Amino acid sequence: MKKDTIDHLIVFDLETTGCNPVQDCIIEIGAIKIQDGEIVSRYHKMINPGIPIPYFITEITGITDEMVSGAPLISEALPGFLDFCDTDYILGHNISFDYRFIKSKCCNLGYSFDKKALDTLAIARKFLKHLPSRSLGPLCAYYGIDLKNAHRAIHDAEATYKLFQCLKKDFFDLDASVFTAQEITWNPPKQEMITPRQKKYLSDLIRMHRIVLNEEIETLTKSEASRMIDKILVQVRSGQK
Repeated sequence: MKKDTIDHLIVFDLETTGCNPVQDCIIEIGAIKIQDGEIVSRYHKMINPGIPIPYFITEITGITDEMVSGAPLISEALPGFLDFCDTDYILGHNISFDYRFIKSKCCNLGYSFDKKALDTLAIARKFLKHLPSRSLGPLCAYYGIDLKNAHRAIHDAEATYKLFQCLKKDFFDLDASVFTAQEITWNPPKQEMITPRQKKYLSDLIRMHRIVLNEEIETLTKSEASRMIDKILVQVRSGQK
């Protein structure tokens, strides 16, 4: 493995409102910075998705609407995370999932996020085929790694790095190439812009409830407009508007 891959590495994990990196939202970012094999700093941020968190996501993560109500939007939090990621190398468990979410939000906001990645899931699938599951929880149990607060981003990130160390110790000599960071590329599909019907409905809601927006309606995508309409309707029904 290249020396700088070991010396400077960002391990990160996200919690999200769903599995679609374009349409769904990030609700938590957890990351650790590794230098010379040691954790030297941590990054943790709750993110306000601007929409209600689905019930099944709260059931999995324990993250509630109340926990993110005062948190920054992704547009406010993303620059700080990108500053934290001051290396070309990232590590995660099923890293393509987390990478695509960050990449999608970066594209929306005009940032770049081009990295080389290591994936503990890919490594486990190659060497631990006998296990019934290679998800993070069972792998941590297999290696005796304490995964406290599973499905919370910072704890999953820390457990992922411990797992990586175990996998490297056991299997690096068998195939070092698996432990070499690979280019990871993905570009979000082109999004449809707000429809005339959405534009009229959203404009009516804004005017009726005297809402001040920080962005132009015409610049919204179809999915962004839909989320904004849902957010306004939820706030109206709860008496916040």
